Amino acid sequence: MLQWCMNDAVKLLLVFIAIMILLRKKLNIGLVMFIAASVLILLYKMSPEKIWDTFRMTVMNPVTLKLILALSFIRIFEMVLREHRVLARMMDTVKTVFQNRKIVTISMPLLIGLMPSVGGAYFSAPMVAETTNDTRMSPEEKGFINYWFRHPWEYVLPLYPGILLAAAITKIQLYDLILANSAYAALLVITGFMFAMHGLRGGTVAAKHMSVHGIWSFAPIVSVLLLVMLFRIELHYALIAVVLFLFFFYRYRAKNILATFRHGFSLDVIALILGVMFFKEAMENSGAVRNLSQFFLEKNIPVSPILFLLPFISGMLTGITVGFVGSTFPLLISLTGNTSVAAISFAFASGLIGVLLSPVHVCLILTKEYFKADLWKMYRMMIPAGVIVFAGAVVQYLILK
Repeated sequence: MLQWCMNDAVKLLLVFIAIMILLRKKLNIGLVMFIAASVLILLYKMSPEKIWDTFRMTVMNPVTLKLILALSFIRIFEMVLREHRVLARMMDTVKTVFQNRKIVTISMPLLIGLMPSVGGAYFSAPMVAETTNDTRMSPEEKGFINYWFRHPWEYVLPLYPGILLAAAITKIQLYDLILANSAYAALLVITGFMFAMHGLRGGTVAAKHMSVHGIWSFAPIVSVLLLVMLFRIELHYALIAVVLFLFFFYRYRAKNILATFRHGFSLDVIALILGVMFFKEAMENSGAVRNLSQFFLEKNIPVSPILFLLPFISGMLTGITVGFVGSTFPLLISLTGNTSVAAISFAFASGLIGVLLSPVHVCLILTKEYFKADLWKMYRMMIPAGVIVFAGAVVQYLILK
């Protein structure tokens, strides 16, 4: 049994080393994920039937289509707003209200982070770029800000399915879980300031009074937020509706619409989504995560390490919060019999740190691609920030326990 688990660990380690090396070579992310999935298929000697099933599930998975639509229409949406200087007016308005460079820079990731959408980091990236374009800030620091300040909400916002699923599986009151998780959300914000924005000082240069155009510039994004958060419309549908209205409002001709669609439905974006989803399905069909989880259960490893290791490893492997909650929380309950707020909140914190550090996290991939950042240099900020959040989780777990 030990040899079986070690084989799984070694195989997964080889796959992630391959991912890191290929990313270091600056290959297209979608291609890297396809190669990684192929390595996984070879290492686990998956049968032709399983390979076909993996491919079929990738293409037929509704999430794949939703991601392609959402990310493509985000690109179209951003192009329309940029062409008509809407993003620039938004930044001018935010500068007028806050007149603090750091607050202005983090405001958009935090705002867009309210939308529980995969790939939403691609939405706020142009705004972070807009407000930092006159600084010497590195692409990696811009990427870290855009990525890190988007995710505090995932610990506490009920619109995110991860925390809802955790409460449902463990039978813990949602309010209690949100209250316990709020410390991690605060730490995420604090570490964001600790490891970035040191070169951003002073106020911003802005008009003394807000213009009507400046206020109305927020209407497109607010519309998307309201459709998603208030009316519970899925992001891709909300974006399609708002983009169609913008085409009508700005009187786009067929030629202009075609140009925006060519920009939006980029082959790079489609390949990226297909690659990530193919790798995710290959991970699940190979049985790697299931085997490791079963090993921890059968070897009677102490409770506290399991509360960290199972969610963290699953989060690293899948890059999705719902993935680690759904795959490990039922196991944690059956293994430990512990459904206290302290234990579950600690497990949730551990899993989400794994998700944030996962090289297959879609938001991280998209942010890296947008800013053309070096992933290794982003990790130099992300890893110590994640360690501090984890240390806070350990302290809270010991206190509540």
